[in-house]
Amino acid sequence: MAASRFVVAAIAVWPCAVVAADEAAPESVAAIHRWVEDLGSDQFARREAAERSLERVGREALEPLAAAMRAGDLEVVARGVEIVRGMLDSDDPDVAAEAEHALEELAERGEEPVAHMAASVLEFHFLGMGDEARARLELLGATITPEPGGGAGIDVLIGAGWRGTAEDLRQVARLRGVARVSLHGVAIDGSVVAVLGRLRGLRILNLYGTGIDDQAARALAARLPDAEIDVRKGGRLGVSAAGLAGPCEIRQVQPGSAAELGGLRSGDVVVAIDGEPINGFEALTACVARHGPGESITLSVERPGIDAAPQRVECTVRLDAW
Repeated sequence: MAASRFVVAAIAVWPCAVVAADEAAPESVAAIHRWVEDLGSDQFARREAAERSLERVGREALEPLAAAMRAGDLEVVARGVEIVRGMLDSDDPDVAAEAEHALEELAERGEEPVAHMAASVLEFHFLGMGDEARARLELLGATITPEPGGGAGIDVLIGAGWRGTAEDLRQVARLRGVARVSLHGVAIDGSVVAVLGRLRGLRILNLYGTGIDDQAARALAARLPDAEIDVRKGGRLGVSAAGLAGPCEIRQVQPGSAAELGGLRSGDVVVAIDGEPINGFEALTACVARHGPGESITLSVERPGIDAAPQRVECTVRLDAW
């Protein structure tokens, strides 16, 4: 009789255990995709119900949600961005990081209105994070200074002393008031190019010896139409000019530079590089920019003579790196 009572009790408890397990189980992939689709439903109630369900699901919804938002439906984008924004405040740092990454990818695609909405949410999210980002960048070798001329912005220089990675460079997007970014001899990939494209207030972008190709440079120019972008292959001559206009007269040769080692002197007037006519300092800069560190160029210069006409001198220079 006792054994019989035990069997009955076990049967009575088992169904409850099954129900509890079902309630704790994650939502099926099919259900998540259905809710994502319902964000664009013609029925308001279905859109509302789908948004609440996806908010409850959390990180499992991120990938299909991001894919749906990239399609560009305004209703889906608006609701999707709001769902992901809620995940930014998650107590789980992994969930918050994945949500931030998802929004960054959307913001960096450059497709409106998705990019604009995602970038706006990130900009608000990053408020207050600027000090932490600055400290991290400086620890890794970046130099961050006030904008010259009393401007309200900041300049970011990342050069030979940089010890960070491409992922660390994403911190630049968290800084407030970035007016100029200069990368010297730091290789960058597509993810960094995308981050730079989000710096809407940027006025000057110098990319020297970064390995960026022409296609990426054109994409940056499209994303930052108000910025002055200077892309150079990375070769460095080491001279300054007497002025931008008129003949390319060298005013100063930096000690120990490629120019000094190649025999250039103050007062030389550069008239050609590798046979290409040079009619000003900007032309010289543009020509050198097409060459990388270690490459050699031959400069034809007119050198003032003592009580005589200028002499034509050929100087072969092996370029330094920025």
